[in-house]
Amino acid sequence: MQRMHDEHHGIDLAPMLDFVLNLLIFFIITAVFEKELGLMVNRPSGETETTASGSTTVPIYVLANGEVWIENRVIDLRAVRANVERLYATNPKNGVLIIADKNAETGLVVSVVDQIHEGGIFNITFSTTG
Repeated sequence: MQRMHDEHHGIDLAPMLDFVLNLLIFFIITAVFEKELGLMVNRPSGETETTASGSTTVPIYVLANGEVWIENRVIDLRAVRANVERLYATNPKNGVLIIADKNAETGLVVSVVDQIHEGGIFNITFSTTG
């Protein structure tokens, strides 16, 4: 009996090509369904507007340089809550009007909103001017 020797002339690439083709099809199909969602936020411009004296809202200005203004004075972010509580105690119907500069940091504006919520006011209005 003769032994039959299989001659190998190379590696069979057909299974690997099938696998690569399946991967290619998979990634093309999944890439079509992947969508990144984003939200465009247009913040108020840097211009400010004077409110009426009989207004029931307390204006809080958030400037681009990081300053927070309440009642024509600069206050620290940690003092927002105390000032809002004091103003709310004088008139419980007060709301808050946040006027943020266009270039103010979003994190600062969110921190101001958090301080206002901790002060017990949930009637918050955001306004743009100009």
